[in-house]
Amino acid sequence: MALFAGLSDSEIMALSQRAVEKRFAADEMLFWEGEPCAGIFLIVQGSAKIFKTSTGGREMMLALESAPTTVAELPLFDGGPYPASVRAVEPVVSLFINKNDFQQVCRQYPDVALKLLAVVGRRLRHLVGVVEAMTFGSVTQRLARLLLDASKQAGADEFELPLTHQELASRLGTVREVVSRNLARFRAEGLIRIQGHQLRIEDRAGLERESEGQV
Repeated sequence: MALFAGLSDSEIMALSQRAVEKRFAADEMLFWEGEPCAGIFLIVQGSAKIFKTSTGGREMMLALESAPTTVAELPLFDGGPYPASVRAVEPVVSLFINKNDFQQVCRQYPDVALKLLAVVGRRLRHLVGVVEAMTFGSVTQRLARLLLDASKQAGADEFELPLTHQELASRLGTVREVVSRNLARFRAEGLIRIQGHQLRIEDRAGLERESEGQV
C-alpha cells in the first residue's frame, strides 16, 4: 500500500493500534457522498468503486480501487464531507481509523502525512485524466484510449478488463449500449479480441487511429 511504503515500524504500530476492522459485503456502501468524514479506510482485501451521482441519479465512476489501497484521504485535510461515494464491488475487508486518531498520528509522525499527500496527489492526477477522457473526443475515441491505457498499465497486449460494460459506460459518461456497440465493432474489424474478461489488442495501430479519430 502506497501509504505504508517506507514507514517505520513505530509509525505502522501507531496506525495499527488505532485501527478497527470493518467488513463490507459486495454492493454495500462504505459511505455516501456528502456525509461528514468520519475517518479513513485502508482496504486490505477486495475492491471498491469510487463514484459521483448526478441529480438525475446517474452514476459516474471515478476509479476502481483494489486492495491494498486507501479511500477518503482528502477530507482528512480540508475538513469537508466525503466528496464522492464508495461502494464495495466485491467483499471488502478494511481497517478504519477515526479522523481525530489519524490526525494525531500525523502530528506525531509527519512522514505519515507526507505519504498520504503523495497518495492524494496521484489520485488527483488520475481524476484529471478522467475529466480529459470524458471531455475530449467521441465515445469511440475515449473507449479506444481507455483500452490502450489499460494495455500500457498491464505492460502487455493481452490483459484482464476489470470493468463491466456498464462500468465502462459510467467511466466514459455514456450508456452501456454505446460501449457494447463500439466494442463489437472493434472486434468485427479485428482491432481487439475478447474472451471472457480477457481482452487482447490485435491491431494496435488501428486502435490508435480510432483513439485519434483518424478512421
